[in-house]
Amino acid sequence: MTTSFSGFSPESLGYFERLAVNNNKLWFEEHRDDFEQFLMEPLKNLVSDLSAAMLAIDPELVVIPKVDKTISRIYRDTRFSRNKSPYKTCLWITFKRRSPEWKTAPCFFFEISADGYRYGMGFYSASKETMDSLRRFIEAKSAEFRKVVAAFGKQDIFTVEGERYKRPLNPALSDDLQKWHGRKNIYFICQRPMDGRLFTRGICDDLREGFDSLKPLYELLWRVRR
Repeated sequence: MTTSFSGFSPESLGYFERLAVNNNKLWFEEHRDDFEQFLMEPLKNLVSDLSAAMLAIDPELVVIPKVDKTISRIYRDTRFSRNKSPYKTCLWITFKRRSPEWKTAPCFFFEISADGYRYGMGFYSASKETMDSLRRFIEAKSAEFRKVVAAFGKQDIFTVEGERYKRPLNPALSDDLQKWHGRKNIYFICQRPMDGRLFTRGICDDLREGFDSLKPLYELLWRVRR
């Protein structure tokens, strides 16, 4: 196991705050070295240190510590956004399989901004066909489904999220299945305000343990994916 990641720096958060106030090309280029030192370097090291654990979860995951492989771009795509500022004020890493349709496939993620950080697993935007497939699985194999999600129900790190239908799609289902069955999208997330954990190697350990605990759900989502 490598140990190149030692935590982020308070300067990482300060950079996001300064960028929010000075969101222009001139300021960014003048402070590019800070961007590389306080954000890109620790993000690359974090990806590297998590790579073995992620491949143990799924050997098909991409674990290359580079932008557009596992690390998001700092440049904002302003074509379809109301926010026309050129740079994002948050960054994230994702562990996903190689696929042109990655938004409809389950992946693991970690995001950092000046306000806090979050991590988890799920769909960026699941297809209706996938969610219908999950519903059929819940209905036809409820005992197997309950076995898969049993450990999730005993933990208090992640919550299940995703837009839900206003009315039950299958009123006959028991309450414990309804919160899964009636979703238009689904993901599992831990959201934390800024804390000292982020400035130590401990956050790497948290991600490794958290992602591993989500493995049964990750495998289920791939099983039903359409």
